[in-house]
Amino acid sequence: MIFDFAANLDFYRNLGIEGRYAKAVDFLKSHDLKTLENGRHEIDGMNVYANVMELETVPWEEAKYESHRDYTDIQYIVEGCEVMTYAPVDQLKVAVPYNEEKDVAFYDNSVAGLRVPVHAGEFVVFNPWDGHKPKAADGKPCHVKKIVVKIKEN
Repeated sequence: MIFDFAANLDFYRNLGIEGRYAKAVDFLKSHDLKTLENGRHEIDGMNVYANVMELETVPWEEAKYESHRDYTDIQYIVEGCEVMTYAPVDQLKVAVPYNEEKDVAFYDNSVAGLRVPVHAGEFVVFNPWDGHKPKAADGKPCHVKKIVVKIKEN
């Protein structure tokens, strides 16, 4: 897990394989993120793409831990604040087994994890070995616009 600020995005451009992180960084830096329409935005086919979404945060207990095997997430907050929780996958108990088609497994909430409030202009990187729980409220529920850039790691 990595937590950082938009001003530092260029630092991550050389991570990963085949320049995929650089494509993700370029996308985040070259678009007016506030006006991007919700939905999927192609960047490099199945290797790199972005999901733009708006949601209402929920109490921490209602949010769900998840992980992915094939993709890293860059979860970038455009508007609002969301608590994202990290826990290593090997410390989590599977609630819904891995779905290969959707590249996701879900876990129960028995691990407190590391909770990080993520505000507009901040992002978190979750690798395949990182269990993560997005969508939790920081106190009172609020509206969030975020972009999840998916980077294929294999």
